[in-house]
Amino acid sequence: MLTMMAFVLAIVVQGQVETVDTAQFVAVYDYECRTQDDEGQDVTDRMQVVVQVGRTVVKSMPRSAYPVYDGDAKPDVAAGFQEALMHMPTVWTGYPEGQTTVREFIFPHEYEGYEETPDIAWTLTDDTLTASGYLCQQAMATFRGLEWHVWYTEEIPSSAGPWRLRGLPGMIVEAKSEAHTFRLAEMRQETSPITAPEQNPEVHRMKYAKLLKHKNEIYGNREYAKNPMYYVPDIQGSITDMSVLNRNGQQLLLANGGHPLLTKAHVYQPLEQ
Repeated sequence: MLTMMAFVLAIVVQGQVETVDTAQFVAVYDYECRTQDDEGQDVTDRMQVVVQVGRTVVKSMPRSAYPVYDGDAKPDVAAGFQEALMHMPTVWTGYPEGQTTVREFIFPHEYEGYEETPDIAWTLTDDTLTASGYLCQQAMATFRGLEWHVWYTEEIPSSAGPWRLRGLPGMIVEAKSEAHTFRLAEMRQETSPITAPEQNPEVHRMKYAKLLKHKNEIYGNREYAKNPMYYVPDIQGSITDMSVLNRNGQQLLLANGGHPLLTKAHVYQPLEQ
């Protein structure tokens, strides 16, 4: 019988999805983004981010991308549209070893970016507080154009955190920048397979810097909030399949394998510049 360590180190192919590590625990964060709607009115968008913390790989993803979390529950389509408004990618830190891999869908294509895992130059302070039930210490850093104020706890012996935030002497409990807030909502002592990006020859792979530039150029355009598909020259020709769902009197469009198709959006607040 394989030992657990052998299982963790082995790459088990399940269809076209590989298991590259096993989560030791799972953290769920509430994520808020303060922005404006297409009419310029202040709004706060909200979603949840699930983080699987393994021995060598940390995977951070929108809640809808973690089916184990909700068991056999059907995906919340409305939540999927909210996630699409907020542009939260799936991030593998430590996969491959020493690197970070990012996957996200920018209509009409799925993209994958890769780079060496960047260090974040944290400044630790002596300030403490209790957040989400944990005694925390404060740290600060500027990461790719945004200033972050973070509270972390050594009560959870992990250097992980939500999204790409990491590298502290304890688990990140809360992180704030001018427009963004992550706050730990739940800890689950459960094991679950950490899967690699699904093998798909149609995914556009590139260095992460190129992907980030592409993403910020598209979503950062002033036309985006009112016309999210402004950058697609042939919208009809780019749609391979479509379905229409009605939720509380609102029509929701799903295209190209069930991806939300936005007709209006909110002003883009980048997590990285």
